[in-house]
Amino acid sequence: MNIDGRELRNALGRFATGVCVITTVDSNGNALGMTANSFSSVSLDPPLVLWNLQNGSDVYAAFASPRRFAINVLSDQQMDLSNQYARKGDHLLDAAHFRQGRHGAPMLRGALVSFECDLHATHEGGDHLIIVGRVLDVSSRPGGDPLLFFSGAYRQLH
Repeated sequence: MNIDGRELRNALGRFATGVCVITTVDSNGNALGMTANSFSSVSLDPPLVLWNLQNGSDVYAAFASPRRFAINVLSDQQMDLSNQYARKGDHLLDAAHFRQGRHGAPMLRGALVSFECDLHATHEGGDHLIIVGRVLDVSSRPGGDPLLFFSGAYRQLH
């Protein structure tokens, strides 16, 4: 059975997801961010999470095997960050947007929660690379609503 790519993408878009910005430091010491909605928990013991990186990403080299990275779950007040770091060629983090985490990964200010991770494993997954991180630290703020994505558009809980 052949499945049309556009039809599959539209169908998958019917699953509401949160929006994250994945952050890391490249080999030149630059703090980078990229928007993703492929975040998922894997295991509590050991504490593992994953996200998926498109093979054709313009920042593939920096994100495919980072020693440390953070998954920053955005609030509904951070749509501008989501849009900024989703644009091709616009992945250098603005210094006002982040602080350094306890283990060296850039952590976005104002995120609902940030998971600072060590690279645990990568797995090929079709046109994506599955990146599994071992959670080293969690930083969350009280309150706030998530930035959601559903059927190709941002949504709110209200």
